[in-house]
Amino acid sequence: MPRYALLVLPATNRVYAEASVGLTRAELGVVAERALDGRLHDVEETVIGGVPYVGFSTDTPLAAAEIGHLSQLSSMYALFEIAGEPAGGPEGAATPLLRPVGLTPLDQFDDDLLTIQKYAGKTNELFTKLLLNVTVLASASAPDMLTRKLRILDPLCGRGTTLNQALMYGYDVAGMEIDGKDVEAYSGFLRTWLKRKRIKHQAEFTPIRRERKIIGRRLHVTLAADKAAYKSGETLDLTVVNADTVRARDFFRPRTFDAIVTDAPYGVQHGSHDAGKLSRGPLDLLRAAVPGWVELLRPGGALGMSWNTYVARREDAEEVLAGAGLRVCDSPPFLGFRHRVDQAINRDVVVATKPEPQG
Repeated sequence: MPRYALLVLPATNRVYAEASVGLTRAELGVVAERALDGRLHDVEETVIGGVPYVGFSTDTPLAAAEIGHLSQLSSMYALFEIAGEPAGGPEGAATPLLRPVGLTPLDQFDDDLLTIQKYAGKTNELFTKLLLNVTVLASASAPDMLTRKLRILDPLCGRGTTLNQALMYGYDVAGMEIDGKDVEAYSGFLRTWLKRKRIKHQAEFTPIRRERKIIGRRLHVTLAADKAAYKSGETLDLTVVNADTVRARDFFRPRTFDAIVTDAPYGVQHGSHDAGKLSRGPLDLLRAAVPGWVELLRPGGALGMSWNTYVARREDAEEVLAGAGLRVCDSPPFLGFRHRVDQAINRDVVVATKPEPQG
C-alpha cells in the first residue's frame, strides 16, 4: 500500500499556522471522499527528519487525476511518496526516503493577485482557497473542477479575496458587496494589478439603472491568462455588483452558478446592513438572503460558508440552509474545520448542496 507525505505550506499568520495541520487533514478528508472514491487511508500527522508532514496511504499509486485534485489543496507545499526506509539514520533511527511527486496546480496567474492586498478584516487567502475547494468538491461539478470553467458567486465579496482565488483557477466569478468603498478599492486594485502585469483585459465600472433610477453599480472585467487566449475568445468573466445581497436575484439569472462561496459577517470587522443599521450577527442577514442565493445555484450546486461561532451556533446556520431547501454535508470530513482565529473569532465551515431533480 503506497504511503505519501504532504508538506504543509508555511503560514505567515501564527494562529493559522497552528491550525493548519488539522485543517489540512479535514480538507484532505473531503478530497478523499469526493474525488478519490474514499481510497485514501490512515491520515495522520507524522514527523520526518524533524519536519512535520501529513501522511496518508492509498490502495494503489496515485493516478494523474488524483494528483491533480491533491495539487489544489490549500496548504499543499510539496508531496512525496515514501519510497523506503534505510537501516541507518541520525542517531541510529531509520529515516524514510522521500520521492517528490510532481504537482499540477490550476493557477493561471501570479499569486500576488491574492497576497498583495492588506487590510483589516481580510480573510486568510489559504483559508479562502480551502473554502472554495471543499464547496466545489461537495457539488455535482466536483469531477469537472480541474477541466471545466465553473461559475462561482461570492454574495458577500468584500474586497474580492474569493473572487481572486476563483480567477486563479480559471473560473468565471461574480460577487455582491453593499459597501461602495470596498467595491471601489477592489476595482482600483484589480485594474492596477492587471495593467502592471500587462494582462490583456477590458474593464468598466458603470451604474445600473432600472426605470430611470440607479439601483446599484457594476464592475465588469473580461480578461485572459495570455494574449493568445484573449484573441481566441478564451476569456474569463468577472462581475461585481455594488448592492444589497438580499437583492441578488435582481442582478443574476437563476440556476447559473456552480457554487456559492462566502465569508459571513464575523461580528467584529464585518457586519451586515439591516434597515440602515449595522448588525453584528449573521443569522438575520442569512435568513433574508439565502433563499435568493439558492435560486441562483444550479441543481447539484453547493453553498459553502464560513462564520464566527461566537455570534451564531452551527445548528442555527445549518437550520437556515436546510430551511432554504439545501442538504447540509455532515460526513466527518466536513465537520473538521472549526478553528480559532483570535480571541473574538472561532471560525467554522458549513457546506450544503442543492438537490438535483429526481428522475
